[in-house]
Amino acid sequence: MATASDHPSATGANGGAKIKIELPSLKLPDFHSSVKLKYVKLGYHYLITNLLTLCLLPLIAVTAVHATQVDLDDVKSLYAHLHHHLFTAVVLTCTAVIGFTSYRMTRPRHVYLVDYSCYRPPEKLKVPYHVFMGHSKLHGAFNESSLEFQRKILERSGLGEETYLPAALHAIPAVPSMAAAREEAEEVMFGALDNLFKSTKINPKNIGILVVNCSLFNPTPSLSSMIVNKYKLRGNIKTFNLNGMGCSAGVIAVDLAKDMLQVHRNTYAVVVSTENITQNWYFGNKKSMLIPNCLFRVGCAAVLLSNKSADKRRSKYKLLHVVRTHYGSSDTAFKCVYQEQDDAGNTGVSLSKDLMAVVGGALKSNITTLGPLVLPISEQLLFFVNLVARKVINPKMKPYLPDFKLAFDHFCIHAGGRAVIDEMEKNLQLTEEHVEPSRMTLHRFGNTSSSSIWYELAYTEAKGRMKKGNRVWQIAFGSGLKCNSAVWEAVRTVPPSADNPWEDCVDKYPVKILY
Repeated sequence: MATASDHPSATGANGGAKIKIELPSLKLPDFHSSVKLKYVKLGYHYLITNLLTLCLLPLIAVTAVHATQVDLDDVKSLYAHLHHHLFTAVVLTCTAVIGFTSYRMTRPRHVYLVDYSCYRPPEKLKVPYHVFMGHSKLHGAFNESSLEFQRKILERSGLGEETYLPAALHAIPAVPSMAAAREEAEEVMFGALDNLFKSTKINPKNIGILVVNCSLFNPTPSLSSMIVNKYKLRGNIKTFNLNGMGCSAGVIAVDLAKDMLQVHRNTYAVVVSTENITQNWYFGNKKSMLIPNCLFRVGCAAVLLSNKSADKRRSKYKLLHVVRTHYGSSDTAFKCVYQEQDDAGNTGVSLSKDLMAVVGGALKSNITTLGPLVLPISEQLLFFVNLVARKVINPKMKPYLPDFKLAFDHFCIHAGGRAVIDEMEKNLQLTEEHVEPSRMTLHRFGNTSSSSIWYELAYTEAKGRMKKGNRVWQIAFGSGLKCNSAVWEAVRTVPPSADNPWEDCVDKYPVKILY
C-alpha cells in the first residue's frame, strides 16, 4: 500500500497561483488513545486455545521423572495388580491410546521457514529520479501540475536513486501490454524461485502446496499455473492464487500455507509474494492516483515452508503466531485504497484522505490482539491493571502502552511509505535501529508491496544481527483495509548469505535520508 509522504503544492504552467492538493493525513492516531476491549479478549482467546498443550507438557515431564525411579519390584507389583483387574487395565490402556492419538492428530504442527529468496532486478532496470521524471515528461500524458506533484512526492518519499521499474516502463513510449506484464511476472517469480530451489536444493516436484499473491495482475491461466508449468510441479499439488488483497497479502499467504500444512503431513509449501507494475501504471492527472507511481517498484519474494520435524535443524525460523485484522466492514476503510477510473477513463489506485486514520485504527486493533500472545507477563499485568482502572475508576487516565521491544528483537514494518514508518517508530517508541530495515528497504528497493517485509528481513540478516532465539515481528497493511502480523523465532543464528539481495551493498547502509 502506498502512503503519501508530504502535502506538496504544485505551481501551474503560468507560474502563478498554487494548486492545493488534498492528500491523506500524515499522522497515525495516537496509540495511547482508547483500546477496544474486544481485541484484548481476542488475544487472550488465542492464548487459551494453546493452554491444553501448555498444561500437558509439565504433566508429561513429571510422569517421565517418576518412570525413571521405578525398580523391578514395582514392575512385578504393578503386573500382579493389573492381572487381577484386567478389565480396568484394558479400559485405561485404550483410553490412554485414544487420548494420545487424538492429541497427536489434533495438536498444531510446527511450521518452519527453511529459507527464502528476494528477487534482485538487473542494473539496467534502475530508475534514478532524473530518469523517472524524464520518462514522465516524454510520455506526454501528464500536465505541468502533475509533473511537479510527482517530483515533490518522489523527493520526499524516502526512495533512493537505485530502485527498479519493469522494462515496459523504461520504453518510450511505455508499452503496458498483457505480454509485457506476463514477462515482468515471469522474470520476478522465476528469478526468486530459481534462487530458492538452488539454495535449498529442493526438488520442485516435492512441493505439495503453492500460494501466490499478486494484488493487481490476475491473468488466465493464473500466476500459480505459470509456476506449475515452468517447474513441471506434480499433478496433485494444492495451488492458490490470491488477488486484490493489497500489500498485506504476503502475511495472508503465509497464514494460508500454515493452515494447509496443518492438514497435509510431511510436505513443503512455497509462498510467492509479488506485485505487477506494467499494466498498473497510472497515466492520468488525478493527484491521489499519482502517488503509487512514485512509490511502487519491482520486487518479489519466494518462501519455502515445511512441517517436517527433520527440517528444523536446517531451517532459519519457526512460525509462532499470525494475527489478522480486517476493517472491511467499514465503508470508509473499504474505500480508502480503491482501484477506479478517473474522469478521463484512466485506471489507477486512489488513496483517500482518511487512509492514515484507518491504518492507525487497524494497527492498534492488530497489536492489541497480538499483545497477550507475545508480551512478557510483567507488561501484560501493567496493561491489564491500567485497562481495568480506566474502565472502573477513571476513564480519563492515560492508557498504558506496552513495550513491544521486550517482546521482539527485530521489526519488519511494511515499507509502504516514510510517513507510516515514522509514525510507527514514534507510537511504539522504537529506536532508529528497529526501523532501520524498513527505512533502508524503502530507500534501496522502494515499495515492493507484499514482498517488502522479506527484503527487510534480508537486510537484518545481511547485517549479521539475527541470532538464535531472536523474535521477528513482520507487520503489513493493505487495501480492504487489512492489517496483518506474523511472528517468527530464529531456530539458529543466521549468517549473511551470498544470494542475499543486499550482499553487495549492505556496507553502504544505513544512509542518512534527507527530506
